[in-house]
Amino acid sequence: MSKQAPNPVRLAELIDSRHAGDEKSVAPEWDFNPEKCGDFDFRIARDGTWFYRGAPIRRKSLCKLFSSAIRRSAAGGFFLVTPTEQGRIEVEDAPFAAVEVIAEGTGRDQTITFRTNLDQMVTAGPDRPIRVSEDPESGEPAPYVLVRDDLEALILRPQFYQLVEMAEERGEGDDIILGVWSRGAFFSLGRVGPEAPA
Repeated sequence: MSKQAPNPVRLAELIDSRHAGDEKSVAPEWDFNPEKCGDFDFRIARDGTWFYRGAPIRRKSLCKLFSSAIRRSAAGGFFLVTPTEQGRIEVEDAPFAAVEVIAEGTGRDQTITFRTNLDQMVTAGPDRPIRVSEDPESGEPAPYVLVRDDLEALILRPQFYQLVEMAEERGEGDDIILGVWSRGAFFSLGRVGPEAPA
């Protein structure tokens, strides 16, 4: 599939026009054929940096605007959707990165809020879960928090270490689970081994 070279300013105008009006009336229906959908030459790196045609986009306001138009297909692909155009984009890991952790309270009353690289504030809870997957070969954890729809933010390593520092242990069968509370929900960060005999 060949790369399209859309004009970023034109794309931004299309996205902005969607937000300026009645979104339901001007936004395109999420009904596309991936085989007929071209590739936009945008890439989001693992740390959340946006690139256009290989060069980083320096204007955060532009990245914020583009990010509002990201959609994810059932097959897991990422797309930019405007009122008149839609195209696949490359996302190395997740479309957002969690770059700050703000914790308030303790135990079950604790709330954990993440600030993303695009300044979205996301409070973890039943509707915004934290999940941790592991690389099957290295066992390295990859933690995420749901931002909206099926779009997640990768919790960067320093922020994940903050979560681990505030985590508590919880027995689950013969295992000990390390996890954190937020908005009354407990989120596992991983197993730390079998529970020691009493």
